[in-house]
Amino acid sequence: MDIDLARTWVQAIAVAVGQNKDHLTQLDSAIGDADHGTNLDRGFTAAAAAVTDLTADTVGAVLVKTGTTLISSIGGASGPLYGGAFRALGKQLDVPAADSDAFAAALAAALESIQKLGTASPGDKTMIDAFAPAVAAFEERSRQGGDFAAAAAAAADAAEEGMRATTPLQARKGRASYLGARSVGHQDPGATSTALIFRALADVAAAT
Repeated sequence: MDIDLARTWVQAIAVAVGQNKDHLTQLDSAIGDADHGTNLDRGFTAAAAAVTDLTADTVGAVLVKTGTTLISSIGGASGPLYGGAFRALGKQLDVPAADSDAFAAALAAALESIQKLGTASPGDKTMIDAFAPAVAAFEERSRQGGDFAAAAAAAADAAEEGMRATTPLQARKGRASYLGARSVGHQDPGATSTALIFRALADVAAAT
């Protein structure tokens, strides 16, 4: 992960979120406030613009700027959760380029940030259900000697599997938890947007 790849990743996330904005909002309308797609689209569009014009010396500068922009651009819980994750990720990567092991450690810090703020665990039907397995898969593939693109692809696959696995769960955290048993049968929007973020990473890594 170098500075150009970090910038391209954020731009790719903005495109993916924009393309899936209506789907995210539809998912959120079933068990949330029906604003997830709109909020994330606004936030990542702003973040992509911010990093495009940013003069950065490190990977971390790009990702911290992304996180700061998300926090200031997205309302509700999503801004602090996603923004905090990118800030935590960036703070671990104060280098011009990071190898797979360093990025794996930074992803773990991002996950810790989300869990600390959202107090959610795997199985609670939140973004953690996609983020945690993605981090584990990235770490495992990196530990096995896989290159960055292979680790990113494994993370994206794991995130999507975790996303799909939220459908039969009953929400225990967030707005959806108020619905109780009625939250069962709906895919979690936060897990879905998390999967989009990791798939964007895999796509840009594969293209380099």
